[in-house]
Amino acid sequence: MSDDTPSTSVPDKGKAPLDGIRVLEFAGIGPAPYAGMLLADLGADVLRIDRPERASLFPVMNAPIERGRRSLILDLKEPAAVETVLRIIEKADVLIEGFRPGVMERLGLGPDVALGRAPRLIYGRMTGFGQDGPLALSAGHDLTYLALTGLLHAMGPGWRQPVVPLNVAGDMGGGGAFLVIGVLAALIERERSGKGQVIDAAILDGAVSQLAIILGLRAGGLWDRPRGENFLDGGAPFYRTYKCADGKFVAVAALEPKFFAALIKGLGLDPWEHLPAQLDRAQWPILHAEFEGIFAKKPRDEWAALFDGADACVVPVLDFDEAAAHPHNIARATFMEVDGALHPPPAPRFSRSELKALAAVAPGEGGEAALKDWGVSR
Repeated sequence: MSDDTPSTSVPDKGKAPLDGIRVLEFAGIGPAPYAGMLLADLGADVLRIDRPERASLFPVMNAPIERGRRSLILDLKEPAAVETVLRIIEKADVLIEGFRPGVMERLGLGPDVALGRAPRLIYGRMTGFGQDGPLALSAGHDLTYLALTGLLHAMGPGWRQPVVPLNVAGDMGGGGAFLVIGVLAALIERERSGKGQVIDAAILDGAVSQLAIILGLRAGGLWDRPRGENFLDGGAPFYRTYKCADGKFVAVAALEPKFFAALIKGLGLDPWEHLPAQLDRAQWPILHAEFEGIFAKKPRDEWAALFDGADACVVPVLDFDEAAAHPHNIARATFMEVDGALHPPPAPRFSRSELKALAAVAPGEGGEAALKDWGVSR
């Protein structure tokens, strides 16, 4: 084999990227636990502090969002428990918490105290509205935060109220994922400065960050119509879903001219006879009606087979079970099954580092062993 012949061997898998990083997580719901899951998936040693009789919004056994930790039950109203936490902080690289502003300070575990005990600590704070501002202390959930970003107003057809989305753009994407971005960036910066710092991660901020392309289109005059009449909100006939003969749906995302041409060909239409131009907004209702009528003539899977490999960006809209059974997702192991339930596997994928999804534990399980491993005495 010559030197320039590419190797086809699978590279040896090494340790996970965050192997050796210790994370102290305070139990909560939503975005902070999601950040804990991501950090655990990336190889961090995550110890969760659970409250006695911890309540769970979703009492699911082996829930994916709670995987990969060990748990220690402590009543943080007790001074001895707070002192134990401070000893743990001295051994930790990262702390993440999802309480309202001021709660950790009242517990005696605020950033000033924590960084006083551990100057290299990365102190991650996850809230909806941020650590300051008029709404900082207000209650809220994913929908609340999205409503104040403009994002919620832009979702759904114009003839009805805004559509309530899943909590992926706010809690998970704008919240937990951005907290992890902050933690990773702070860990890298610590290598230069030798100092820890506090991360103020707000779902509101992260959600607005994800609007970068939409705000860019708006500034360029390309997002100037009411909800449901723009390019990426279902207004364009070549970027929306269509109902098929069996009541199921296909997703059409033929934005570029070459994909639009493939869409027209797959639908059996002649673009030179009567179809309006793709970007003629005044004629979009005509294209809508044309496409709706054609897609309604065949079942979803027949359309999926017809467009398979056609580069028209037309695919079936799958439910969760169908998605797990899709050939591409099977080939890449995009879903995994644990105790008969679908779980997301760790992501992203690395060429050398190996990621493993460890099982969720019950409150209090593994905590004492974690203290021993970390060299902490009560």
